[in-house]
Amino acid sequence: MSAALPEDDAAKIDQIRDLEVLVCAAQARQARLAAALDRSQRARAADRGEPAARQGRGIAEQVALARRESPHRGRRHLALATVLERELPCTRAAFEQGRITEWRAMMIARETACLSLEDRRSVDRAIAGDPEALESCSDRVVLHELRKLAARLDPASVAERRRRAEAERHVSVRPAPDTMAYLTVLLPVAQAVACYATLKVEADTAVATGDPHSRGQVMADTLVARVTGSTDETGRPVVPVSIGLVMTDQALLAGAHDTAHIEDHGPIPAGLARDLILAAGDAKTRIWLRRLFTSPSTGELVAMDSRQRLLRRNLARFIRHRDQWCRSPWCNAPIRHGDHVTDWIDTGITDAADAQGLCVSCNHAKQGIGWRARPSPGDTHTVEITTPTGHTYTSHAPPVVGLRRGAYQQLWEGHWALVG
Repeated sequence: MSAALPEDDAAKIDQIRDLEVLVCAAQARQARLAAALDRSQRARAADRGEPAARQGRGIAEQVALARRESPHRGRRHLALATVLERELPCTRAAFEQGRITEWRAMMIARETACLSLEDRRSVDRAIAGDPEALESCSDRVVLHELRKLAARLDPASVAERRRRAEAERHVSVRPAPDTMAYLTVLLPVAQAVACYATLKVEADTAVATGDPHSRGQVMADTLVARVTGSTDETGRPVVPVSIGLVMTDQALLAGAHDTAHIEDHGPIPAGLARDLILAAGDAKTRIWLRRLFTSPSTGELVAMDSRQRLLRRNLARFIRHRDQWCRSPWCNAPIRHGDHVTDWIDTGITDAADAQGLCVSCNHAKQGIGWRARPSPGDTHTVEITTPTGHTYTSHAPPVVGLRRGAYQQLWEGHWALVG
């Protein structure tokens, strides 16, 4: 039974504050544990004769699984933990006292990464030497102070960091509410401003000539049209159906409301899926149909219609449709590798039952010493993962068209029993 809430409002605020301090201190403890795990795992790998470059393989992924987060976040947590322990003692002390959040500790580590160890510790003392003063500042104030100190101590390293950052330009996509998506482009500032200015000029021109759409809508449509090169007779962009759209035959042909699925995005309403297909047909875009077969009880993909002789290509496509995202628990990364759950050298089998989709990071981690994976019996395609510390995690293939078995499905079925 949970403790009773205080009646006094001041006491409520005091407890909120105390719990915030406790959360920060607990995260600092997690960081110390992660750094200790890193040391012990590396030492054991060294004792086994592992090359230095491979001794840290899979450690961040274990941290991520324990924290129920993605491997990307696991790497960030582990990197912060090791930096706090070795190079930022004042920041670590403030963190352990619960005076700063994990995000602020990470910000200090990130903004000083380009400095030498001596300069980094100088900035650490200047920023976090007085934990009470550090606690009272906003994140923006701390960020500006960090950048000013770094530029004064080592301007050459700051310039080199900027050049390295330009090499990391990339494009990413992630789901947004209401069947939208965020397309994010990381560019050098001059290129980003130039792209935005070009789209803005196009929007201003369209609005000035009577286009009823808003500037934001025109900018978005112009971006899609120029990138895809596909528009209808009005100049509006048309999305080709080669994006990988999965829907039931009833949703496609009979107007059913079964949720459809877009590869690398997730579920979308059946009406939107039909609109995409109709728009592609009106624009005379070629549409390829391939039959997928699902389990009637779970909604999981179980087979794919094949008209080609290259099993590898069709199997890889099937795995991407079935698994949707990297199969490691809590990893939201796109699938990049088709992986044998049980190493091919041990079984010689290449089929859907012994295959899974993984991101690059998780596939490499799985090759580390002490990691094991095996198919496990279940209503859906199930993989059991065992880490070097003996902890076991289970991964289930998600339903593509339907609800996951359990409370949500029971709620949905109960709803239809009530109103049907």
